[in-house]
Amino acid sequence: MTDHLTVVDHPLVQHKLTLMRDKGTSTAGFRRLLREITQLLAYEITREMELTTTNIETPMEEMDAPILAGKKLALVSILRAGNGMLDGVLELIPSARVGFVGLYRDEETLEPVQYYFKAPEALEDRLVIAVDPMLATGNSSAAAIDLLKEAGANNIRFLCLLASPEGVARMKEAHPDVPIVTASLDRQLNEKGYILPGLGDAGDRMFGTK
Repeated sequence: MTDHLTVVDHPLVQHKLTLMRDKGTSTAGFRRLLREITQLLAYEITREMELTTTNIETPMEEMDAPILAGKKLALVSILRAGNGMLDGVLELIPSARVGFVGLYRDEETLEPVQYYFKAPEALEDRLVIAVDPMLATGNSSAAAIDLLKEAGANNIRFLCLLASPEGVARMKEAHPDVPIVTASLDRQLNEKGYILPGLGDAGDRMFGTK
């Protein structure tokens, strides 16, 4: 573990990830597991959110109690697979604002091509969590973070299910100020840019497409 990369080795996270890797897991099961594992990862990535206090009355007495400070968190899905992680975080933080970055990977160059960008206002005042199940080459992730920074974001974290060493290195080079939280640092990429041992294409497995 480094400051830049946190691998969440909680037993429930690792158990659910194994079920997700299994090619025999159904589309419905994969989606459910992704939502559940994202909640557990979100617990870790939000650990250092700032708190302030508010005065409330319990049934017993008045007290100053902790409450989240500042503007609502911004959750940004890197389309399309990132959408599978939104629900898990939103169940924990239903007031979060949501944005979307649309990128697809050119199969020849493996470089990202942007087709959509919509982000909440005042990103400079929010903790921004970008979500994408796979940090593979890191090119799309780095490009998405570029767009968020251009839109004003300055406190960004990246949440993924799996990461490759190549993707982590690419992100550290491009955005050393953006911590990564993942369930596993896998072995390597193959020649097509897929993570090994991985779990296949997260979008295809989530939405039942080929």
